[in-house]
Amino acid sequence: MTVQPEVQDQYEAYPYPSRNPADEQKRLITGSPSNLAELNHYLFAGKRDFSKPFRALVAGGGTGDATIMLAQQLADASKDGKGQAGQVTYLDLSSASRAIVEARAKARGLNNITFLSGSLLDLPSLDLEPFDYIDCCGVLHHLTSPALGLKALTSVLKEDGGIGIMVYGQYGREGVYPMQDLLRSLGKECSSLAEKVKLTRRLLEKLPPTNSFNRNPFVIDHKASDAELVDLLLHSCDRAYTVPQVADLVASSGLELTAFVEPIRYKVETYVKDAKLLQHAHALPPIEQAAVAEKLASNMKLHVFYLSRRKDTVADLSQAEKAIPIFREMQPDVIAKSLQKTSALKSNLDGIPLNLPLPRLSSAIAKRCDGKNNLSDIFAELKELDARLEWDKFLQQFKEFYRVFNNLNHLLLRYDDN
Repeated sequence: MTVQPEVQDQYEAYPYPSRNPADEQKRLITGSPSNLAELNHYLFAGKRDFSKPFRALVAGGGTGDATIMLAQQLADASKDGKGQAGQVTYLDLSSASRAIVEARAKARGLNNITFLSGSLLDLPSLDLEPFDYIDCCGVLHHLTSPALGLKALTSVLKEDGGIGIMVYGQYGREGVYPMQDLLRSLGKECSSLAEKVKLTRRLLEKLPPTNSFNRNPFVIDHKASDAELVDLLLHSCDRAYTVPQVADLVASSGLELTAFVEPIRYKVETYVKDAKLLQHAHALPPIEQAAVAEKLASNMKLHVFYLSRRKDTVADLSQAEKAIPIFREMQPDVIAKSLQKTSALKSNLDGIPLNLPLPRLSSAIAKRCDGKNNLSDIFAELKELDARLEWDKFLQQFKEFYRVFNNLNHLLLRYDDN
């Protein structure tokens, strides 16, 4: 199987996303899917030990954000600090993109990455050992048959493995597809992709204020670089998904949809407080509720979700005493300090302000969510500060705290069998 030649040519000319290997000395780009703590929470019930052998595939790896994040986090989690137990396989059809990832890995001194050139559609014929985890971010929506792409990924997934996916969301990309059609019409006489880029830049400066693309505040990718502009507006194969269409795609693979990220975006009560409306919404099946939430918000430009061959893979508090809360990308001391003088967490979902009530012990709990202390440890420390505190009251407050931060994908759970 192959992809459209135009797609391969695009990524050779404009590797995506635009990255400078020298920047690896300054920062590690992280995100969803594929953060280790996150995928452990959603796919392995928080019980995966990343110091032991773990095989990850990044299918359609581009210039390497997911590859470098996974390889670095696996190296950090390994007993030798070099990541030999955790191996990442990078696969992409663009040699220009691969060169950038190799340079980024070299800059970090990572030696736990195997580089392969090719299409994810060819995975069934590559004779690879199955993977514990597969990242496929921003790729399926660029295939002529996304279902065949997902089937190819599934063919190299272990029985207890999982997949992290990102595809475009339809409602948040309002104006993108009419703009793509417009540019196809205007660019018929352009002899090269570079010429189309210049034409597009010229058009964007002249758009009337009523233009739907011009009025969409959520789509700003094209402002970063020419590579981002090409991927957004000049792609030869591009589609977006609604929640029901995501569900249909997943159903075609035989996999289970374990979670959307961030969960709060897919809850009707995030957008509607009216009791009668919520009664009707909550009577719907979970996917239909998520579809209602998506339509209410109308600002989701992408969908991130996790898939598994198994059911019930998300970590929970059924063994609360042993649960270890871990902030995904937040510092416990910083969060604790910010919560000292407030009873609510303020956030914003791309233009939708949130004011989420928090329990009294939030600051004290946040300070101790260091990814090492389990809830029994945290309770014992707080009990020393207040002898009147009882486990049931503490657990009730933690559940309220956890619900708020987990819905935002900020706080996850893991379990340590040692």
